[in-house]
Parts: sequence; structure tokens; C-alpha cells
Amino acid sequence: MTPAIASSLLPLLRRIDPESAHDFALRALRWGLAGSARGGDDASLSVTVLGRTFANPIGLAAGFDKNAIAAAALMRLGFGFVETGTVTPRPQVGNPRPRLFRLEEDRAVINRMGFNNGGLDAYRRNLAAVSPRSAILGANVGINKEGADPERDYPMLIASVGPLVDYVTINVSSPNTPGLRDLQSEERLRAILQAVAAIPNKPPILVKIAPDLSDDGLEAVVETCVTEGVQGLIVGNTTISRPDGVRSPLKTETGGLSGVPLLPLSTRMLARASLLARGRLVLVGAGGVSNGQDALTKIRAGASLVQLYTGFAYQGPVMIQRLKAELAAALQAAGYQRVQDAVGTDARTLAEAA
Repeated sequence: MTPAIASSLLPLLRRIDPESAHDFALRALRWGLAGSARGGDDASLSVTVLGRTFANPIGLAAGFDKNAIAAAALMRLGFGFVETGTVTPRPQVGNPRPRLFRLEEDRAVINRMGFNNGGLDAYRRNLAAVSPRSAILGANVGINKEGADPERDYPMLIASVGPLVDYVTINVSSPNTPGLRDLQSEERLRAILQAVAAIPNKPPILVKIAPDLSDDGLEAVVETCVTEGVQGLIVGNTTISRPDGVRSPLKTETGGLSGVPLLPLSTRMLARASLLARGRLVLVGAGGVSNGQDALTKIRAGASLVQLYTGFAYQGPVMIQRLKAELAAALQAAGYQRVQDAVGTDARTLAEAA
């Protein structure tokens, strides 16, 4: 089966509830039913950051493959990198269902999943089995809802999964675990990062932040990450706000909003982070990307890499090749020879966008 045929099945999946559809899609991917992308990537899309060379800057965000059961199949679709997780030390069922909602008229999703996952032991076994690895592999780590000790748990998780992946992301920004976003405060984040710093031979460490941070909060996060040796930021997670123009009556559901309505908010935050970081951190832009022009906007805001989730869920596997072709064309039309020539070139304007 090709990615195009797999994508044609999406209307059928939308007839069932979103979480069941997602579970079915993951199983289909694991079975190889989505096929593989054909041909290599345009040379202009290659990016070298974090001590790794990414064939292209388009990645899959954490949350899609929480337990790393389909990572190899997802890589074959043409992603430059795939971030698995979020994994917690112990298995966790997450919040009660329903907890995933399609806002179809807005091309958006609201989720309040609550870090449902099979736990660290199963996750490590699945990571070890990811073969062949045709793209960069990342792990996203979080803490359990109950019995958590962040200064203990994050270092333990990173030490455990670090040898199996190319980078690890510390998730302190999901809105669906009580108190998690409080870990973005300067004092709490510094304590976690200082504990992480003691881990020997660890891969590059990134921190994933919320798009709802205040300007002062963002500045504190950036400076803390730089001071404590973090290599990058993912900007950002889902939003607890409901941007103007969201039409679906489901917008009143509790949880984090992702998808098209998040694009302006997340891009402004990304651009502001770029101005604050001044090249000291690798930035990953996430939130609302649906096409190649959106990806280029993220790059011009300061991102070296771009992540998808909701757009991929709506458009399916065929999106990846199309988006990469659109991005290569947009780069050429704008006069850039490669992705890295465009990084941050419009950050000041985008940071001030209304």
C-alpha cells in the first residue's frame, strides 16, 4: 500500500471515535500498511543541528506514537525525525474517555489524554527494536500523575532511554497532568536540569514548552535552559487558550488545543524565543503546520526543525512528501538555497505579529 492509498482511507476512520481511529491507524502503520515514501529528499532540505544531520526538517511530534510501537514505519513515510512518547516511569491509563475531540471545521483537535502510556520498561524494549532507523529518533519523557519526583524521575528516564535515541525531550508543558506546567518556572526547571546535567554520555537534551507562557516566563525558560546546558527548545505544546475564530461547539471541552488555530500563537512564541535565544539554542517549531508555506514561516521565525501532529492526523501519510516538495519550492521562490539560510530571518516581524 502506498501513502496515497493509506491517506484515502482517512474518511472511513473519521466515522469512528477519534481515539479508536488513532489506535487503528497506529496498528496499521505497525503492520506496514501505509507503505513507504519513494525517492530521496531535495538537498536544500538537509539540516545539521544537535550534532546530527537530518535529511529534512519535518518531524513527527510526540504524542502520536506514545509507546514507540510504529516508529520504524513512521520513518519510512519520509519524516526527517520521529519523536516518540511521552513515556512516564510507570504505566499510566491517563484520563477518562472521551478525551480526544476532532474540531473538523477548524482542522483542530482538543485532547486531555493525560500521558497514557505503557511505561518505561515496555517503551525501552520498543525503542531497541526500531530497525531499520531511516530517520533521527527522539524520545519525549514525562512524569506520572501520582507519586512523581521530577528531580528524580526526569534524570532516571533520560539515563534509561538516552542510549537508544538521538535526542531526548523533557516535557514540562502538557496541560493534562496537574502541576506539570508549574515545572516551567525558573526555580523548578533549573532544579530538574541541574539533576539531568549529572548524567554522563547523554544525548542532546531539549525542553518542550507551552505556547501560553508569558513574555517574562519565556525569557526565564530560555535563560535557564542556556545556563544549564540544554541544546534546544520545542515551541510549543498544545494551548489551553481558545483563539478567536474557533467555530466548533467542541471548543468548550477541557484540554489542549492543537491544529490550524494554534499557528499564529505558536509562531509568535517561537519568534520571541528566537530573539531571546540569539542562536544559543536549536529551536523546533510546532503548532498548526499544514503545508510547506507554514513550515517555511516556522523556519523564518527561528526554527531549524518543524514538527507535525494534527495536520498529519487530518491529511495522512501523503502529507509528508507533498509538504517537503512545497517547502523546497517555497525556499527557492524566496531566494534561499537551503533551510538553514532561512532560519530566523523574519523573527522580529513575526514576534510582533498581532
